[in-house]
Amino acid sequence: MTLMLKIAAMAAIFLGEALSICAELIASRQFGKSGGDLTILWPMFLLVCLGGILLVFGYALGYMHLQNIWIIVAISVGAILIVEPMLTFLLFRDVPTAGSLIGLVLGGFGVLAAIFL
Repeated sequence: MTLMLKIAAMAAIFLGEALSICAELIASRQFGKSGGDLTILWPMFLLVCLGGILLVFGYALGYMHLQNIWIIVAISVGAILIVEPMLTFLLFRDVPTAGSLIGLVLGGFGVLAAIFL
């Protein structure tokens, strides 16, 4: 049962990060296209609230069962490193520059070091 709760915590963190990032990216894209119309952002506010609820739940459940907040932080940052580049490419069809790609790779190594060392 404990393993299932750990997996549920990680899934909540990943989904919460994904929803939050998706809301941020969609809002930035739509806001730019609408010429600054604030009403276009309301659905994204709701989506980021749902993502935040999942993040808080994932952090709380993860800390309760892993007893180490740094593992939870590494999972959260890892989720951002995995989800955000994929969603950015899918939504904007823009490839990263050399510097940002190097930064992503080094960030990935940092997360792996935090988890495994």
